[in-house]
Amino acid sequence: MSVTIRRAAPDDVDFLVELLNHEEVDPYLAARRDADRDSLAEEVARSEREPEALGRFLIEVDGERAGAMRFERSNERSRIARLGGLAVHPRFRGRRLADEAAQLFQLYLFDELGFHRLELEIYGFNERAIAHAERCGYVREGAKRKAYLKNGEWQDAVLFALVREDLDA
Repeated sequence: MSVTIRRAAPDDVDFLVELLNHEEVDPYLAARRDADRDSLAEEVARSEREPEALGRFLIEVDGERAGAMRFERSNERSRIARLGGLAVHPRFRGRRLADEAAQLFQLYLFDELGFHRLELEIYGFNERAIAHAERCGYVREGAKRKAYLKNGEWQDAVLFALVREDLDA
């Protein structure tokens, strides 16, 4: 199994719409996100126009679209990127391909784009995503208690970050 990542292109938008709105994916993603075709098409176009500021990426397995992830620069001076939207299509789950893709993404963001710090937030109820972040080397930095209203209930967010030196440890 060969896992690769690449920047999304306009012909990937329909796959992204289907993936991000899939009934087994949607509950674990941020409630406030772009998931309609027009918004995703604009995000892909912006990713191409401003590759250091925003990136919508695809995860592929043996050349087949299997998932997606994104980053957005949150602090230019301090070179901080905020990551999110990691989603693997249900037919590809259980192979730990998200771990391999996330590690490729980390190296790309650190080595190719020069970021110093990568940050992410995960809903407190999403135990699989929390375990994934820890397997990929992210350091738990804390929690935002009852930070987000999701499906009528307040949810905690677990905060994680990674700096380049963490990968060398």
